[in-house]
Amino acid sequence: MSKLFVKKQLSVLTAEAGESDKGLKRTLGAGSLIALGIGAIIGAGLFVRTAAAAGQHAGPAVTISFIIAAIGCALAGLCYAEFASMIPIAGSAYTYSYATLGEFIAWIIGWDLVLEYALAGATVAIGWSQYLNKLLTNVFHVTIPYEWSHSPFEVSDAGVHGIMNVPSLFILLALTLLLIRGTQGSAIVNNIIVITKVSIVLMFIILGWHFINPANHAEFTIPATAGTVKMHNGQIVDYSNFWNHGWGGVLRGAGVVFFAFIGFDAVSTAAQETKNPKKNMPIGILVSLAICTVLYILFSFVLTGIAPFQDFLKAGGEASVAYVIDTYMTGYGWLSTFITVAILAGFSSVILVMLLGQTRVFYSMSNDGLVPPIFARLHPKYHTPHRSQWMFFIFVSLFAAFVPDNVVGDMTSIGTLFAFVLVCIGVIVMRKNNPEAPRAFKTPLVPLIPALGAAFCLTMIISLGVENWARLFVWLGIGFLIYFGYSVKHSKARKMMDQK
Repeated sequence: MSKLFVKKQLSVLTAEAGESDKGLKRTLGAGSLIALGIGAIIGAGLFVRTAAAAGQHAGPAVTISFIIAAIGCALAGLCYAEFASMIPIAGSAYTYSYATLGEFIAWIIGWDLVLEYALAGATVAIGWSQYLNKLLTNVFHVTIPYEWSHSPFEVSDAGVHGIMNVPSLFILLALTLLLIRGTQGSAIVNNIIVITKVSIVLMFIILGWHFINPANHAEFTIPATAGTVKMHNGQIVDYSNFWNHGWGGVLRGAGVVFFAFIGFDAVSTAAQETKNPKKNMPIGILVSLAICTVLYILFSFVLTGIAPFQDFLKAGGEASVAYVIDTYMTGYGWLSTFITVAILAGFSSVILVMLLGQTRVFYSMSNDGLVPPIFARLHPKYHTPHRSQWMFFIFVSLFAAFVPDNVVGDMTSIGTLFAFVLVCIGVIVMRKNNPEAPRAFKTPLVPLIPALGAAFCLTMIISLGVENWARLFVWLGIGFLIYFGYSVKHSKARKMMDQK
């Protein structure tokens, strides 16, 4: 049993964080990390999941859902910042758990992070496909056939069944090729996209404010008597369900939009490619989170004020922001086209960060012997895990092409929340077991802040429903088979323990 919870020593982790010509290159500064975080945070969560949470669960009170999710993120973010300043290497929550809670827990969280980043990338790729179709329709009067831009589980109002989401595969392939060439070039592209994306968000907030209809905010939460609504993909939403109206809906909405905040923990996966990580990692995590939280609250308030929440399940269910502008903001057709182009670019930056994050987690796990060495092999010229990148391209593509966005989005949220819970607990454990370890950034009010962070995240996990718990357990079950079949035989920490 002791081997099951063998820990990776902090001294070993610190040594791995040192410069190495054979390892990942340190090219990212604080500014690039903030941009990386904003690039990951502002994306499908804002432009797709906001409408989904408002239409299905929270109504205009999705604004409050964002506040609840932001509080949980802020509490967890403080814990992430402490760990990132202590253990500045690739791997994020996986690495932190290995040092505090032991190998078995680290495996669970590492395996869970792969699910989180892969499905986040798939969700955003599906959203990218929806907005591309909107752009082609509005500008070129060309529409990608429904069957080739939707999963087999989706049916149009005309009864057409989806076959495969082809545009999502295209963007995943393009960004995989970009990442293989290296994170420095990728960061430059991301910085340009982030500037464009934030500008568009601010423009929508400022211009859209004048189109807010107070009647849409008169009943802030969805009433239990709202009846049922048929969604654009054929599913039926029953508002009498506890999680689909009132404060139950607000809480469920928080779990749904939590997907929108996963970018800041993706920042921590790039720690081994960061210059002066003990200083720059906390800055990148907390500043990007703070900026995006303010923008989210304002954006959701304007969006739900312009259109009634039911619209986000029907005609406005896909490319919801463009739909709102076209339908309710008379004279701003140019903004619809402009914002659609910017959203496509913004989604691209999110996918880029997600594809980056998952390969870096497996890079660390491979170096620890928990997954095969192929995941740690670097390209001889670009020093990136190119083979791992190709494998994950295939994995993410399967979800993007064949699974609906609402399914993969909720699975991402539960995976993210689970990771946050373990990081919060890990800070408490590390303070007790390694109180003298150098900490460039310290989480305040320990154990109160980490305990509150874990409690907030657990509450949102409960709100996501048993179906998402079931999917998470199936994924973890597959992970256990790999761990006990391969990892226990190749674990470097176990081998070091045997030598002592």
